Amino acid sequence: MSQFDTYDSLLNSIVAESGDEVKNPATGEVVGIAPAGTPEDMEQAIARARDAQKDWAKLGEEKRNELLLAAADAIEAAAEPLAELLSREQGKPLNGPNARFEVGACSAWLRATASFESPDHTVVEDGETTAKVFYRPLGVVGAIGPWNWPMMISVWQLAPALRMGNTVVMKPSEYTPLSVLALVKVINSVLPEGVLNIVTGDGKVGAALSTSQGIDKLMFTGSTETGRKIVESTAASLARVTLELGGNDAGIVLDDVNAKEIAEGLFWGAFINTGQTCAAMKRLYVPESIYDEVVDALVEVAKNMPMGVGLEEENVLGPLQNKQQFDIVDKLVKAAKDGGARVLVGGEPDYDQPGYFFPTTLVADIDNDNPLVAEEQFGPALPIIKYSTVDEAIEMANSLDVGLGSSVWSADRERALEVASQLEAGTTWINAHGNVDPRIPFGGTKNSGYGVEFGVEGLKGLAYPHVVNG
Repeated sequence: MSQFDTYDSLLNSIVAESGDEVKNPATGEVVGIAPAGTPEDMEQAIARARDAQKDWAKLGEEKRNELLLAAADAIEAAAEPLAELLSREQGKPLNGPNARFEVGACSAWLRATASFESPDHTVVEDGETTAKVFYRPLGVVGAIGPWNWPMMISVWQLAPALRMGNTVVMKPSEYTPLSVLALVKVINSVLPEGVLNIVTGDGKVGAALSTSQGIDKLMFTGSTETGRKIVESTAASLARVTLELGGNDAGIVLDDVNAKEIAEGLFWGAFINTGQTCAAMKRLYVPESIYDEVVDALVEVAKNMPMGVGLEEENVLGPLQNKQQFDIVDKLVKAAKDGGARVLVGGEPDYDQPGYFFPTTLVADIDNDNPLVAEEQFGPALPIIKYSTVDEAIEMANSLDVGLGSSVWSADRERALEVASQLEAGTTWINAHGNVDPRIPFGGTKNSGYGVEFGVEGLKGLAYPHVVNG
């Protein structure tokens, strides 16, 4: 039995008597008080991580992997309280690809990361020369996370860093600090002291992390604008950086599909986490020959996906996490209407209801340069753009300065692969969208960031190559 086997025991282990109120975006109710950390708190956390790092590295890979597996066990033992806290704080429903799914992904990612073979390898062994590459820990890794998948992305950052012998200092989003505090509390029930550290607070706390001379690597998931500031702030320390930034992912449907068969896959590719996902499909290109069929099939799926308060078991879509994001989605949908686009479903939020609920919205007959298409909406509104030729669709898909994910939907795999080879994105999925896998490298191109996470390639990014020649 876990010491955090009830919601109250978990919440009481992390909340502060004073600090920043955290409210449920579905109801406006206060979830708890998060500690208001300071830059000085951050420097102390970095110092603790520095002090613990050498002993952590000396444990060896096998022992570190055992502890990652123990951390996965601890998360599973506290899974339901963690999911309830996540639902209350972030807003996402318990069911569907949401809160319970996210907590499950945390333990699964830890197990997968512990299972990967060592990236160490021999590059030359010819009888005269033997050269081997060993991947050594960098030292202290700073991790700044987002509010959309706060627990899961935190594990994406911390798991490979710990596996490779680094210690970690985390700064979660001020919108969702309690979820990550709880996650770290559970993981730290099995880790040595000082190995995994967390400081909550505002942007000044994050700046203290990104500018610190005590950080050897910084991992950041968030907006492109903030990513640029992160790069600038690490210039003095020359800390390595991995950035997973904004996307405006395109999906291209080819004319050989069965619209009804792919409709649910298209829907969840766009609306997972109520559209609040960097690698969600943000714009969909459909050939004019089957445009009406695809539009009608999507409308049928959308009408049957209940939205509401996350703790109500029937819901699979929730609110936007914060008012700022609600306002962005609202503004972009209004721009679509003003541009003459046709709203198929949704589009009219109830401004008087509690919570930041924006109805599931599908928009047809929209120009490719409309703001709803050209700007990342990061919410439950999907523009569906008509095209005449595949070359035209590819050109429109590649026209933006971001390139995180993309997808091609076709009954002919070879045809889909040919289109995929021409798309500018870190990942292109075939007949799916946004299906990340801990074994498969993931990252962006253009303004969607650089560096990769996941798999053995992700492990390499949390270490430096030490070549031993002789």
